[in-house]
Amino acid sequence: MARAATPAVAALVAAGVEHEVLRYQHDPRSTSFGEEAVAELATKVGVSADQILKTLVIALPSGLAVTVLPVPAKLSLKAAAAALGAPRATMAEPAAAQRSSGYVVGGISPLGQRKPLPTVVDESALQWDRVLCSAGKRGWDVALAPQDLVRLTEAVVAHIRA
Repeated sequence: MARAATPAVAALVAAGVEHEVLRYQHDPRSTSFGEEAVAELATKVGVSADQILKTLVIALPSGLAVTVLPVPAKLSLKAAAAALGAPRATMAEPAAAQRSSGYVVGGISPLGQRKPLPTVVDESALQWDRVLCSAGKRGWDVALAPQDLVRLTEAVVAHIRA
């Protein structure tokens, strides 16, 4: 059997989850990774920008956690902390997010992380039959059912948009 391209894809294959890897040409000068994914994939694949999810790593008093929400949405740190039972949250340092996840910023997937972290997925993801999130590499997304994303990440589902 061929080795999966990323740990995120390997996790999906190992779990037997139906998915589709979608690739686009990542511009190395781009630092707006979510917006780039929306620009490249929304019309090409025929999905709403709200179906394309971004993965943001946050810092809680107890350690790091993962949030997953639509690219166009702004994260409410207060709501994310509350959903995870923490008094507060801040954005994690990029180096800490990379070390913990095993992925580079702009390619952090909620799936197949080096160290599984508490995860919260915005409730809006469940309105779609499929969502897209990073496949673990810049320029790679994976389409899957939101219920599979929640199950594989053992996420709580909550309203975490500002």
